[in-house]
Amino acid sequence: MKEITCCFTGHRTIPMGQLNYVANLLNRTVEELIAKGYSVFAAGGALGFDTMAAQCVLNLKSKYPHIKLILILPCLEQTKGWSEYDISVYEDIKNKADEVIYTSLNYTKSCMFKRNRALVDKSSVCIAYLTKNAGGTAYTAKYAVEKGLQLINLGK
Repeated sequence: MKEITCCFTGHRTIPMGQLNYVANLLNRTVEELIAKGYSVFAAGGALGFDTMAAQCVLNLKSKYPHIKLILILPCLEQTKGWSEYDISVYEDIKNKADEVIYTSLNYTKSCMFKRNRALVDKSSVCIAYLTKNAGGTAYTAKYAVEKGLQLINLGK
């Protein structure tokens, strides 16, 4: 399954002026991977790029009904502190996902790290939105390269 699976990693904030550009580039990139035989897409459920990626896959399911969205989530309390709107979007994505996996039940200092590694470990390609070489996205992209995944960075 790894050979047909793509994961996503990206920053929680995307500049307003780049939202449409990044969304269109993401859509094209996912469609290119579908044309190459990828059919499983794994997202981590965070705000920002993760949400954009999950929504992209869900939108493409009408055109490509065979594709699957897997959410690999860090813990049950991921949405603690989120706005009501963001929680409703998250719950909608969760309800439409083909599979939901939690890497930890409760929040711990390492649960995000475990989620990020699980995303990479199940994939052969990683689509990233990486503009800074620090933080969880940078770590995940580096881990993906170390594990031999093809890294497609939409943030360049």
